[in-house]
Amino acid sequence: MRPQSKAGLISGAIIIFILILAGSSATYVVEPGHRGVEVTLGKVSPAFKPEGFGFKLPFVTTVASQLIRQQTAQMGADCYSSDLQQVKMNVRVLYRVPQASVVAIFRDYAGAPFDSLIKPRVAEALNELTALRTAEVIVQKREEVKSLALESARRKVGDVLVIEDVVLEDINLTRALENAIEAKMVQEQEAARARFAQQQAQVEANTAVIKAKGEAESIILRGKALRENPSVLELQIIEHWDGVTPLVVGPGATGANMMLPLGDFGTGTEPAATEGQP
Repeated sequence: MRPQSKAGLISGAIIIFILILAGSSATYVVEPGHRGVEVTLGKVSPAFKPEGFGFKLPFVTTVASQLIRQQTAQMGADCYSSDLQQVKMNVRVLYRVPQASVVAIFRDYAGAPFDSLIKPRVAEALNELTALRTAEVIVQKREEVKSLALESARRKVGDVLVIEDVVLEDINLTRALENAIEAKMVQEQEAARARFAQQQAQVEANTAVIKAKGEAESIILRGKALRENPSVLELQIIEHWDGVTPLVVGPGATGANMMLPLGDFGTGTEPAATEGQP
């Protein structure tokens, strides 16, 4: 093979290789759940690239992929309560990068968005809230602390990032403080049970008084009815008669109201009349 032909083949191979590199460098792919940031010779394009396939200038333009899906990150927070007790929290933060902020975050902030923007704001919000509450209140009202911390962190971060939720997974106090809070809660429960027993006894006493008053009023009304209508007593005697004829009815019974047992007559207990006696 002549030298000219050999040099031509080498040149052709080099050109083909350059064309392949240029072709691969002239395209980009943005994966689902991501947005692309176009950088041309150090200059960032103000518009992001949507997910999918696209073309760009070879060798001078790059497309950086930025995740916009919801992400979860964990962090710790060392706080102090209003009574100067140390409170350690394990916090889980749910956040995402809105696509409108992809270019600004890439251009204006260094490092991961969570470490540079969210973590310090959440820690600051928690420190502000715990400083206004005692350690006992922080433990008892952790949901309130969580809601207020989420609201405060959102205000501090602004619209650059979206904080979906803040979860207080664990709140740790010193062992001595935990024992003191537990003892106080036990005392409060015992006091509540004592108050309940006292209230129950008071209710029972009030019920007995009301019942006694009712019975007394009932006796008064019955006596008044008997005085105004004596026939009521006779009606009650008839209703409760057991079939045996009583000897006397009532302590003030007159001769007209006196009744003798009918079974005593004709039984032979009286002396029999002799012959010739009338």
